[in-house]
Amino acid sequence: MSPKNEPAMPATPQQIDRLFHALGDPTRRAILDRLTSGPMSVSRLAEPLGITLTAVAQHLQILGEARLVHTEKLGRVRTCRIETAGFRALEQWIRDHRIAWERKLDRLGELLAEEDENG
Repeated sequence: MSPKNEPAMPATPQQIDRLFHALGDPTRRAILDRLTSGPMSVSRLAEPLGITLTAVAQHLQILGEARLVHTEKLGRVRTCRIETAGFRALEQWIRDHRIAWERKLDRLGELLAEEDENG
């Protein structure tokens, strides 16, 4: 895992697709919500979700591929925790798009103001 103060590398379109796919499912969002309180075993994660351990493992695989969750096996227990890399990539994507749209809207405002002055 990379240090938290390391600059985020720009995410590829495929990575962004994976992130949105992972976050698009309510069960996966519920898993992330539960993990905000700290690391948790897969069986403990599954308890309130009303789904099988196999289903939770499948959701965790998708979250892991999106770099939102990290799992590790210690003995017989598989423990999960939030992984920040995916969130940093998503934040960067949102920031880049917000900046681009703000510039476009600023330019539109300038054009409309020019039209009002000239019209």
